[in-house]
Amino acid sequence: MSELTHRRILRVAIPVVLSNATVPILGAVDTGVVGQMGAAAPIAAVGAGAIILSSVYWIFGFLRMGTTGLAAQALGASDRAELVALLSRALLIAGVAGAGLIALQWAIFAAAFRLAPTTAEVEGLARSYMTIRIWSAPAAIAIYGLTGWLIAQERTGAVLIVQLAMNGANILLDLWFVLGLGWGVQGVAVATFLAEWSGLALALWFVRDGFADGLWRDRAQVFDGARLRRMVAVNTDILIRSVLLQITFASFLLMGGLFGTVALAANQVLLQFLYITSYALDGFAFAVEALVGRYFGAGNRQRLRRAVVMCAGWGAGTVTVLALGFAVFGGRIVDVMATAPEVRQAARIYLPWMVLAPLIGVAAWILDGVFIGATRTRDMRNMMVLSFGAYLVALLALVPVLGNHGLWAALMMSFLTRGVTLAAKYPALERAATVGGPAPRTPRST
Repeated sequence: MSELTHRRILRVAIPVVLSNATVPILGAVDTGVVGQMGAAAPIAAVGAGAIILSSVYWIFGFLRMGTTGLAAQALGASDRAELVALLSRALLIAGVAGAGLIALQWAIFAAAFRLAPTTAEVEGLARSYMTIRIWSAPAAIAIYGLTGWLIAQERTGAVLIVQLAMNGANILLDLWFVLGLGWGVQGVAVATFLAEWSGLALALWFVRDGFADGLWRDRAQVFDGARLRRMVAVNTDILIRSVLLQITFASFLLMGGLFGTVALAANQVLLQFLYITSYALDGFAFAVEALVGRYFGAGNRQRLRRAVVMCAGWGAGTVTVLALGFAVFGGRIVDVMATAPEVRQAARIYLPWMVLAPLIGVAAWILDGVFIGATRTRDMRNMMVLSFGAYLVALLALVPVLGNHGLWAALMMSFLTRGVTLAAKYPALERAATVGGPAPRTPRST
């Protein structure tokens, strides 16, 4: 097993941060190319279609986190058969889920536009966009699983290459199909369809070692009942946790509208600071997932603790820099993202919350990675339930008194509660890292 060093952690973390940085660029190009058509409807249609499909695909995001934790533990336990079986299971789940989404596409689209109605023109264009893109659903979901499998082996450089290649192809095809061939909204959809299948092909090339020895088709291992039940339990816990997290952010945004359009816009601008924080911390959260999973599987409690301490140290240093940066340059960043004077002024009023947010939230981000790596997902789910409850109580208590400041305080309370409760559960996680690794079931809280 490789020596645990700061260089090793950075080798895992930096490609993740760089990969995250490419995501907003693609969205900007998609918007920019359809914007050249000289009408608002195509821009709205691509935006609506992308949000709907991203939300649907996000449901299967558990496949990335669950695969990382389970594969890292199999690697730590030197269980090659299970490591490869996890690759096969992830691809099977992606294939079945993708086929199901394709079969149910009309119902999904109808439900989406029932919940968020728009003009007939925008809906028609958005449907034409989604009808093309939905056919890459198996590829998009499979990439979640393959990414998790690569992260478990600390091969985030390969993840970065896949992301760069996929987004690069998407951008070039956008320019060709929309600006060159004049395909409009359908051109953006075809570009994304081709890019996602190309990304899957490249990801499969990077995991080709998993298919080298024939273990991937060992039906007894792949369909082992106990391991399948464990995988389902882990992924279900992660899904519940993620849904509650999404509800928290969605309700935060919607409630901002209670204080007027300006406050809502200011909150949206300031949330970009949180996304920046998330992109930066993801690298160390992914690193701790892989390292904790490996040492948990190996039953090496000492190295597990050291990995947590080292990654937490990098996380603390990162959020300190971010908090200082937001304090010094936050106003200028706001001015770049918003031109309306009233929005700029409102955002500056609530900017101190963004200085505090990285410092308050770092424990939750890093400990999420720790618990994913150890597949202590029941604890992670339960602590998310508690933090969601604390958020609701804070909303009821603080918003009537403090207004939009109370809304921000409630969001910070959810971060703080999650970090504190996960920290309280951490000693039990360490005690569970005994020689021989975890049993093939979801570990119970102690």
